Amino acid sequence: MAKLSAHPVSPPHRAPAREATGHLALRAYATFVLFSALAYSWWYNLLGMIGALALVAVAVLATLAIWIPSLTRRRGPRALAWRRLPWAAFAYVALAFVSVAWSAWPGSTIATALVLAAFTLQGVFLADMLTWGEIVRGLEVALRWVVALSILFEAWVALILDHPILPNFFPIDGEADPHWYWVRGNLFDAWLVGDRIQGIVGNSNLLGMLMVVALIVFGVRLRVAFLGRLPVERIIMRAVWLLLAAWLLARAGSATSLVAGAVVLAVLAIALVMRWQTTPRGRTTVYATASAATVGVVAIGLLAYDRVAAALGRDGGLTGRDDIWETVLDRAVQHPVIGNGFASPWVPTDPAFDGWIVDHGISVFEAHNMWLDAFFQLGALGVAVVAAVYASAVWRAWFFAVDRPRWDRHASRRYSPLTLIPLLVLWALLVQGLTESNPIMLWGWMLVVLFSAKIKVTPALSHPSRDAGIGAPA
Repeated sequence: MAKLSAHPVSPPHRAPAREATGHLALRAYATFVLFSALAYSWWYNLLGMIGALALVAVAVLATLAIWIPSLTRRRGPRALAWRRLPWAAFAYVALAFVSVAWSAWPGSTIATALVLAAFTLQGVFLADMLTWGEIVRGLEVALRWVVALSILFEAWVALILDHPILPNFFPIDGEADPHWYWVRGNLFDAWLVGDRIQGIVGNSNLLGMLMVVALIVFGVRLRVAFLGRLPVERIIMRAVWLLLAAWLLARAGSATSLVAGAVVLAVLAIALVMRWQTTPRGRTTVYATASAATVGVVAIGLLAYDRVAAALGRDGGLTGRDDIWETVLDRAVQHPVIGNGFASPWVPTDPAFDGWIVDHGISVFEAHNMWLDAFFQLGALGVAVVAAVYASAVWRAWFFAVDRPRWDRHASRRYSPLTLIPLLVLWALLVQGLTESNPIMLWGWMLVVLFSAKIKVTPALSHPSRDAGIGAPA
């Protein structure tokens, strides 16, 4: 008969330690910040310019109230590594403020530089206060909210209202230009190919790019679910979110987003092949092959540009962007070194921009190319700083993705799916930057700062137990 022993061979079972309520609140607040940044135009269309700026200001004050006491309490290894912060990004923010000295629109410069500083602050705050796993989880939840609310909002407009709506629910007097609408109610016009939808963000191109980011994050989370052998129902739910994001991407009909998705898949393939290499010679072969293939694809794209544009449902002028670029460039070359003054986005109520470039009766608020926009606002100096920011971020993200995770002397651990996210998101933003200016403002800029800061401060994954299972082997 078995008897109880006073000397058990294993420690007694204990309930897992509960996470502190304060940290749970921090994670919830971080998710709100990420959602508000990704869906900033939702707040803009819902609350108006003043309401959206007030929300940004309140979020900044809340962040400082949380962050400053934490910084003052931390000492030694837990203190913020100031020297490892993304100083190139800070230099761009500083240049934006300094440009008020020569700006042709000083009011817009101050206002938009403050917004840029706010999004920069949030990026560094999230990188410092959250682990890699918490950042990915926060992004996942924020993007789920964008997906769910976009579907529900589109369905409400299509089924309940049964007519399009304008931003801020402004009353429609007669027949408005379709480009003015917040949501047109096209959700049920077709299942895959049909009239484009805009979601809660009110812009098909923006919705499409957010769905590209969502597919990256949801795909990684689904991979982690398989590797962690999570319950089937959780795997199914993650797969459902992935399919919904893919569906919204298709319905958004954004050519830029589709190209960005294709580039992301190519970068993913190269990174995975690189992970399989065990010798320097193997990695050199991958570098050479990938470089040659890239040159070939770019050459084919340039030579067959009209056919590629037609296949994506666009004309050779990319729906009028060539005219915008020509107009902006004519003004930019007048001050080629330091530019005309920072303004990202352009303030449509500023006399300098109101009616300057009009598309479908709406004053354009960006150059639709981040490099041209940087050149227009801050000249060659601004372009150089932006190039330094992205070059540094992509360089570090590449080795973060293709080098094995290490937090001690053990160098043979398996790769983590998580480390692919910064690399893929940065490449998606670089592609978006060819036809949009978002990568140097608002949520695009915040993600660049977030990943740059996190990779520099935490260049390797923490132990998987500290990253809530996200650091599971790939």
